[in-house]
Amino acid sequence: MRCLLLSGDTLAVVESLIQREEAMPYLIAAVIALSQSLGSSIPAAHITHVDIVDTTENAILNNATDTPMRTIDAGGHNIGVALAHRGPSSNVVAGTIHSEVTEIYTVLAGSGTLVTGGRLLNPKEREITPLRMLQSGPGWTGAGMEGAVSREVVEGDIIVIPAGTPHYFSDVADSITYSIVRVDPDQILTLK
Repeated sequence: MRCLLLSGDTLAVVESLIQREEAMPYLIAAVIALSQSLGSSIPAAHITHVDIVDTTENAILNNATDTPMRTIDAGGHNIGVALAHRGPSSNVVAGTIHSEVTEIYTVLAGSGTLVTGGRLLNPKEREITPLRMLQSGPGWTGAGMEGAVSREVVEGDIIVIPAGTPHYFSDVADSITYSIVRVDPDQILTLK
């Protein structure tokens, strides 16, 4: 534990602020700022363009849909970054829910029809495997969705899918590649 020693003038200012109730918000802000400056920060994670290109090429070669690239402890919650690539498909009727993890998609290339929301039909709990804990954590799959919204997503679009929201791609004409940022407030995803 770190201890902060205040010298004469600084101590007098702090004591004066404590005595004046209206200054309390400023004192609280100062204490928070000071405590943050004394601690060490969490290092940034960097995923290079080369990593993204290599991961995309490997996903296409190995027919991998979801490839986790990095998952870090971001100070009380985990953040995961993955790359997804889907080849052509049409008239898919499915659905999945990630019960603990919010996903943020950024479409890097291609387009597709993304279906979100509503209610998952015939939900079945997904098996918890080591790969699942690297990807998206616990959840359910289903045989379609009722009351969902379909939308065409294209390169440059960003889509936020809150935890517990059913979703799937019903149609991909050519292919779609997108990054996934996974926000994991309960730190259930495996760090990578």
